[in-house]
Amino acid sequence: MPVRIVRLGSPRAPGEGTRIGTVRRPPRGVPRAQFAAQDWYDAWLPNLAPSAEAVKQALAAHDDAAWAAFARRYRREMAEPGQRHLIDTLAQLSRQAHFSVGCYCENEARCHRSLLRELLAQAGAHIRED
Repeated sequence: MPVRIVRLGSPRAPGEGTRIGTVRRPPRGVPRAQFAAQDWYDAWLPNLAPSAEAVKQALAAHDDAAWAAFARRYRREMAEPGQRHLIDTLAQLSRQAHFSVGCYCENEARCHRSLLRELLAQAGAHIRED
């Protein structure tokens, strides 16, 4: 029952399970009651999103070196005990339940969800490669 890494707002895959948003802010202009119905997310886990400062850094990363600096910062943030526990919990759940985690970014390669994918894998998560 592997975890899927998804773009929030994209159509759900069959059997995807609960969709968890790992974003700092909810989707703009969408009533809270519509988050799940519009395929944004069922549960919100902003603790796995980059800090506001890190988001600014990521948005300004126009080359590989700048992106690598953001990646180092995000990994440091996720190494904090609270975030580390969440990642470990999701890794354990990936062995027993269908769920997905995601962000809004169009390009996963330049999104924290690509880094979260790596962190989950390092924690032993079963990840579905679509």
